[in-house]
Amino acid sequence: MDKLVIEGGVPLSGTIRIHGAKNAALPILAASLLAEGVHSLHNVPKLLDIETMLAIMERLGCKAGHEGDTVTVDTSSACSSHVPEDLMKQMRSSIFLMGPLLARFGEVAIYQPGGCAIGERKIDLHLRGLQSLGAEIEEANGKISCRADRLKGCDIHMDYPSVGATENIMMAAATAEGTTTISGAAREPEIQDLQNFLNQMGASIIGAGTDTITIQGVHKLQSCSYEVIPDRIVAGTVMIAAAATRGDVTLTHANAGHLNSLIHVLKRAGVQITVCNDIISISCMGRPRSVERIVTSPYPSFPTDLQSQIMVLLALADGFSVIKETVFEGRFKHVEEMVRMGADISTDMNRAFIRGVKRLYGATVEATDLRAGAALVIAGLAAQGTTIVEQAHHIDRGYDGIELLFQKLGARISRKAPVRGPIDLAN
Repeated sequence: MDKLVIEGGVPLSGTIRIHGAKNAALPILAASLLAEGVHSLHNVPKLLDIETMLAIMERLGCKAGHEGDTVTVDTSSACSSHVPEDLMKQMRSSIFLMGPLLARFGEVAIYQPGGCAIGERKIDLHLRGLQSLGAEIEEANGKISCRADRLKGCDIHMDYPSVGATENIMMAAATAEGTTTISGAAREPEIQDLQNFLNQMGASIIGAGTDTITIQGVHKLQSCSYEVIPDRIVAGTVMIAAAATRGDVTLTHANAGHLNSLIHVLKRAGVQITVCNDIISISCMGRPRSVERIVTSPYPSFPTDLQSQIMVLLALADGFSVIKETVFEGRFKHVEEMVRMGADISTDMNRAFIRGVKRLYGATVEATDLRAGAALVIAGLAAQGTTIVEQAHHIDRGYDGIELLFQKLGARISRKAPVRGPIDLAN
């Protein structure tokens, strides 16, 4: 597997454009199956998860291409609603295909999805929502089969504001008979982006961004062209990296409104931030201050996807900080690696106690999941000496060439592919 080699201690400086949001692009790609025709999606990053989704769609009969930041998908030739098990296990977001395939074909077969090992992420809310719309569901040997002659709108209350379940229900209900109301819905910007895309296709949906979404089912949708929102987690990662390296960085094509909770925390830590339209500027000339307490929670609270990254900044801050993780129980796997770099961090259940140190030191560390890997890259950028981040493929699931991104800001970071042994010509 690839590894990233980082020579740390260089303050980041310069201007960087933020690429499109993976967590918006994936459900939008799935939603394109609801309408036959050619869809053109812009500002789509080249990531492992995106390529996996496109590979799944091609196996379902679609034609797909990815040039630059534009994805073109022809869904008119889709002929299967059976999601291949080998690809489904590579990516949790393949679960998004349930709703649109069920709505289009009246049936869908999937398997338990894979993805990052950051704790248990049940799909019961997805299944319960589809059942409420009229689907019959059978589960056997890891395979889940859903059937429905005609989905019918209804009132659905969600016990937890699951992003994926909210989006799956929205897609399934877009062409269902009657009106569907989702109460207790997730409020993330990516859900608003999905609503906008579906409405561009001819759907009738209101309320995304609030806890109540109303979907008036329509008979048919049509293909369209659409631009995906910028990735708030990539933007947040760069902002934290700029602060951790005591740099001065400007982000373009970013949405500060999606980052209010992070901006609030960074300002508490003494980081200077200015916002003008889609431009965010960050500078941190001295040692950051500790932040007494951060609690991760669904949007608009502090995102779990930035918890590991902000911990790096707090590990270098002056004082004592506490982070409470309430979303995923497996989100502290980066702590042990950071301790090897000199961080003073201990954990107890879902809380991390961080006593800031003056500096971190380079070490060989392992990325165990996407966001943990991003945190270790930030730690390496801020550390004294050389850091090697192994298992970089995890990071590639959410960052379009993270080493290229930081190279543009002056970082000394490069990718090393594994050295292959000589070919045995005798065999």
